[in-house]
Amino acid sequence: MARKPRSALFASYNIHKCVGSDRRFDPHRVQKVIGEIAPDVIALQEADRRFGDRAGLLDLAGLGEETGLVPIPVSNRHRGHGWHGNLVLVREGAVRGLDQLALPGLEPRGALIADLDLAAGPVRLVAAHLGLLRHSRLMQVEALLAHVGDDTDRPVVFMGDFNEWRSERRSALTRFPPGFGPIGGVASFPSYFPVLALDRVLAQPQHLVERVEAHETPLSRLASDHLPVKALIRLDGTRPERVVHPELPALRRRILSRLRDERPQP
Repeated sequence: MARKPRSALFASYNIHKCVGSDRRFDPHRVQKVIGEIAPDVIALQEADRRFGDRAGLLDLAGLGEETGLVPIPVSNRHRGHGWHGNLVLVREGAVRGLDQLALPGLEPRGALIADLDLAAGPVRLVAAHLGLLRHSRLMQVEALLAHVGDDTDRPVVFMGDFNEWRSERRSALTRFPPGFGPIGGVASFPSYFPVLALDRVLAQPQHLVERVEAHETPLSRLASDHLPVKALIRLDGTRPERVVHPELPALRRRILSRLRDERPQP
């Protein structure tokens, strides 16, 4: 998906704990798919093991070297890379704020809310993996909207696995106020024959979304049971008044160095 001036490529990808549609565990395939997309920002779901030490499943140092994507660090009490399996990676930009939100519902679910300054402009990003139960999804969307609030002049991008294939009547998507969209979505599940639009990228204002499509390639149909969904979003190119921290490039190098040190040995 070709970029335009003042636009950034956002993507959401449920990597299914790196287990593909062929039931093989292969993180390398997932990383290759991410490389195919070449996003500016990507939100991953199910990036950690669910039980035990909840370890992260990707070689983030290798991914950073191959794609330039660097993870937004989160605080947790285990060895995972993400927050309730949610992980956001950014190619170029600065993180101005990060909230880790525990979502209501019967299942343990969470979301990341980050204020980013990208080359194309500022944005507030909400990355989430909503629950399997409709009642939980309704509460979770309401909690996210309440937390995002109206205290920002940044465009807002919601993305993730919403587990919601409906767009009308009983859909949790009806909780989004006018101005958010597109609500329709594109089919992303199951990856080998996608018929359900479970994975979404929405923005407010909606007109900023120039194009949304599933990333469907021979490898993406195999690497996970979900296809990635990507969207070209136009930002206004303006940036809030700030001083760029002179240590930002060094911080990026330190993050990649730490990830290389923590890389599991074969």
